[in-house]
Order: sequence, then structure tokens, then C-alpha cells
Amino acid sequence: MAPANPLPLEQGETTLIDTEPVSQQELNAWRRGFTPQAEIWNGRLAMLGLSVGLGVLLLVRLAGG
Repeated sequence: MAPANPLPLEQGETTLIDTEPVSQQELNAWRRGFTPQAEIWNGRLAMLGLSVGLGVLLLVRLAGG
């Protein structure tokens, strides 16, 4: 017996069944513009920048006494 979906889908929403699989190489491709690949790289670089910034702040605070 399949569980009932308590939240009905709104118009335009998709489920995992409706999406097509994408290879890892396609997701990691360096594409410009408003593409899913560009958004993935944007998130990765933003997290890298945030980590480096917090690391530098921590080092300056510890070294400065």
C-alpha cells in the first residue's frame, strides 16, 4: 500500500519522478549565464569565500591578542 501524499502539488511544481537524471560531469561543467551549473559553481565559490573570510578573521583575532 503506497502512502498518500498529504500535500497536493501546486500547478507548475514537479516531483522527483518528473525530472530527468543529469550526469556528474554535466553538473560540474563550467557554464556561463543563468544555468544550473553556474548556480552550483556560484554556491561553491560563495562558501569558499565565506570560509576563507572567517578563517582570516579568526587568525587576525588570535594573533592580535
